[in-house]
Amino acid sequence: MKIALIGAGKTGGYVKELAGSGDRVAVFDEYDKPDAVRLKESDVAILFVPGSAAAELIDPVLESGIPAAWGTTGFVWPEDLDQRVKTVGTRWILASNFSLGMHLLRRSLQIIGSGADVLKNPEYHIHEIHHTDKQDAPSGTALSWKEWLGKEEARITSSREGDVKGIHSLHVKTDYESIHIKHEAHDRAVFAHGALWAARFLVEDRSLEPGVYPIESIIDLAFRL
Repeated sequence: MKIALIGAGKTGGYVKELAGSGDRVAVFDEYDKPDAVRLKESDVAILFVPGSAAAELIDPVLESGIPAAWGTTGFVWPEDLDQRVKTVGTRWILASNFSLGMHLLRRSLQIIGSGADVLKNPEYHIHEIHHTDKQDAPSGTALSWKEWLGKEEARITSSREGDVKGIHSLHVKTDYESIHIKHEAHDRAVFAHGALWAARFLVEDRSLEPGVYPIESIIDLAFRL
């Protein structure tokens, strides 16, 4: 599999390190920007770019026609993106977090949210901690947790500390008990590992129809969750 890696920062660097022995990785960054012609030489694109860089990359990735796995947060995607991707006949995966463990945990949050009626006056607090260079707050993952929980009243707080890779926690406090759930990324390699898994899925699963897919739906499809 030939991978076009767009964004060679801290997480993108792990993609090269973790790629299989038979994979080839072509790296693009702000000094060597990708164009559709060169992207067509790859089977799939993996993008780890901030939201501020995503807008100018949509067109060349679309024009290339190759599938793409986007690890981008803090960006409002165009409303017509799904139709544009379908028109090209390719497939994109969008992820605020590529940790596969995070998406197994998603089901726990959904269960808590759907069963909350049995709890006595529950209050929901989601807290996320990331490194000081992270541009968006709250994180895309924290917003996903609130969505998965299905509780609009859930409160989200954020902290920025050192080189923290990502810590997300939920505290459900009731009159009689507390529930705590926590996910901590120890190494940015976890995000590269998940992105490579998603890229391989895009290349190998030809039954996936053209369009834009959140990583959640791909996880459910792959593991029949």
